[in-house]
Order: sequence, then C-alpha cells, then structure tokens
Amino acid sequence: MRGRRAVLLLTLFGACACGRRPDPLPGTPRVFLWAWEHPEHLTFLDPHAAGVAFLARSVDWRGHDVTSTPRHQPLDVPPGTAMIAVVRLEAVAPPLPDAGTIVQEILTVELLPPIVAVQIDFDARESERQWYAGLLHELRGRLRPSIPLTITALASWCLGDPWIRSLPVSDAVPMMFRMGGAGPREVGDYSLSVCRSSVGVSTDEIAPVVPRGRRLFIFHPGPWTASAYRDAMQLARRLR
Repeated sequence: MRGRRAVLLLTLFGACACGRRPDPLPGTPRVFLWAWEHPEHLTFLDPHAAGVAFLARSVDWRGHDVTSTPRHQPLDVPPGTAMIAVVRLEAVAPPLPDAGTIVQEILTVELLPPIVAVQIDFDARESERQWYAGLLHELRGRLRPSIPLTITALASWCLGDPWIRSLPVSDAVPMMFRMGGAGPREVGDYSLSVCRSSVGVSTDEIAPVVPRGRRLFIFHPGPWTASAYRDAMQLARRLR
C-alpha cells in the first residue's frame, strides 16, 4: 500500500456502459479490513459483517537477490472470519528476477489457515507490466483452482489504461487513496469490468465521490481499534 506513485488520471462520471459483474468472492462479506504489518487484535469484529485481508508475506528484490518475509505480527480474529492472504511485491532495484521464483514464494500462503482468496499488491511500473502479467498467469496456473486470485490496482489502470484487461484475476481493487495531487478525486465508475466489483479506501483519506454498491476494502494507517472499526462500518453503510 505504501509508495503509490502519483499518476495523471482521468476523471470519469459513469460515461462507460458499466454493467454489474458476478461477485468474484461469493459468500463473503461486503467489507474487508486490510490488516497490514501491525499487531492486530480484531476480536471486536463481526465476522458476518466484515472479513480481513491480511498481509501474509512481503517479497522484494534487488535484481536477482530476492527477500521473502512472512508476517511477523500477531493477528487475532473471531472464529469464522473470512480471510484473504495479501502478498506485497516490491522492486527495490532492477533487473527483474525470475518470475517463477516469486511465484514459489507467493504459493507459501496456500499453507496458511483456510483463506478465501489470494490478493497480490504490486505497483507495477510500465516497464514491469509484461513481467507482472506473466507472473500472474503462472501463479494462476499453479494456485489451487478453488482459490480466487485478485490484485490491487492503481486507479489509472481501471480508467484510461486497460493493460490489465487480459490478466487472469477474478477482481482488481482500484485504490482511491495515496494517489497524490494528480489522482482522480471524483470517480463515477471505472471503464474495465474487472475493476467494477470492489474499491479500496482509507479511513484517513476519503475521496469526495466513490463508486457505490461495491465490496469495500478499507485500509487504516495504524492498528485497528474498536473505534476505527465502528467508523469503517459506518463508512461502508454510507457507500452502499
């Protein structure tokens, strides 16, 4: 989630023919809290109302030197909570490593307690897109078919930049925060179908206009508290 590049984006007010997509995560809550690398004690969460998309592993590289770090911080959730394993990828320095090596590290999250999906978080530069697409195709082929593969997406990818159209993912979550001054402040809807099921927001940076009726992924800049959780659920009700 960190280090998102400011990208010059188009403002869109629902000008596309935007039909409703089948739910890519059927049977799961319409709200997921992102639980990043903090100690998280989410015992106050109602598992019928919200799930948790937790940072399960971080993978970064300096060329061919790959570092793969599992989550170190505790994560407590109520029984029955829907869990999405998030893997953060970050390029520290070129060149790009072997995609198969990264895929192998990502696949380790399959061994975690039952998860409903895997989500990849990578702010791919234009020069990294072909490599990232190849990685996702290989990952989808090796991941259990029953586990949906999803990604986070820069909002520009979902507007005038359709390179993600052919990616083998069930859901792309456009990020409507940490976009810099050039980011879209009002978005009626996104032009790509894969971006029209979910949206990512933050408790400390709410865009003036957010597409309604989506599954919300909500980021909080610190550890979740009962108060922050109540505020997040109030936000979700406003954005239905």
